[in-house]
Amino acid sequence: MDETGSSVPTFSHDAQAAAPATRVSLSRVGVTGVEKVIRVCGAQGAPGREAEEAPFGAGNGSAVANNLQAGLYHAELECLVDLNPEQKGVHMSRFEEVVNEAIDEVVLSESLRAEGLAAHIAERVRERQGGLRSEVRISARYPETKPAPVSEIPTQEIYTLFGTAVASERGTRTLTGVEAQGMTACPCAQGLVEDGARERLAGRGYSPEQIDEIVDTVPLATHNQRGIGRLYIGRPEDSGVEIDARDLLAIVEQSMSSEIYELMKRSDERFVVEKAHANPRFVEDCVREMVRRVVEAYPELASGCFVQARQENLETIHRHNVVAERYGLLSEIAAELDGGEHSRHHTTMREWLEAPSIQAAG
Repeated sequence: MDETGSSVPTFSHDAQAAAPATRVSLSRVGVTGVEKVIRVCGAQGAPGREAEEAPFGAGNGSAVANNLQAGLYHAELECLVDLNPEQKGVHMSRFEEVVNEAIDEVVLSESLRAEGLAAHIAERVRERQGGLRSEVRISARYPETKPAPVSEIPTQEIYTLFGTAVASERGTRTLTGVEAQGMTACPCAQGLVEDGARERLAGRGYSPEQIDEIVDTVPLATHNQRGIGRLYIGRPEDSGVEIDARDLLAIVEQSMSSEIYELMKRSDERFVVEKAHANPRFVEDCVREMVRRVVEAYPELASGCFVQARQENLETIHRHNVVAERYGLLSEIAAELDGGEHSRHHTTMREWLEAPSIQAAG
């Protein structure tokens, strides 16, 4: 009986700890789709960077407004741990306990980052489940208000932060990630439209010089796509380099033909359309722009840093979508940018997270 006189059941059989019928280890076991609302106090950026500063690189070309404040973010988590061949299953309830405890302990820190919370949870999951390694992924969506480009009317946009952490006996390694949407204009179709325009103008008696002036002055039509860009950066534990997610979002947005806005006046629509058509880009161009901008923005990053850029364009004149990716060590990408030589090996995110160079914890 407990203090209230109620009977408290006790269980002597631990099914998860029993030996399985087939003794083989499992690479990852856990829970996905765990939804939480977390409170973030202050900026997502480096320690000492105040929340009132322009978020996500505003002021250096980003379209995001100056209004990142403490607030509630909706987050989805995935918590996984390896399982030894002598244990039938993991204790699923412990994942939920660890997540709740980590949120209570860490979320009120002003320097909270998605990858920091992921690391906090991963280390406790590994300890609580008795695993050799654990992995936690966090995807946090939140609203951000930014001004339209001409009218400056405020409009709410949704951005996503990603935090990934792998914890093992060698230590903990983390990835910082962001996702943003934008617009791309197809260079190929625009070239075809230009060829047709030149033929028609020549047929009407315009001189080659006049045709060049018209083509340079008048925006040329093409088909557009709504693009979804993702960018991840991973740093060795001893890099000492701070990465602000706001700057990564600015890189993603600036790598497309134009930013997009949920609410626009006519002047804004004209600005966005003309900007996109003056800056046509393939899905491949967007990825190359992202990695180039990362190399230029972070010259102090060590060669052991990891970068992954991904762009998916939602096609308008096809039933399919198109996608491009580049991943690898920063040194691999920088070498190609310097010499143009094709790197024979592109280090994957999995390889980097599992790298043996992770320093011992503590």
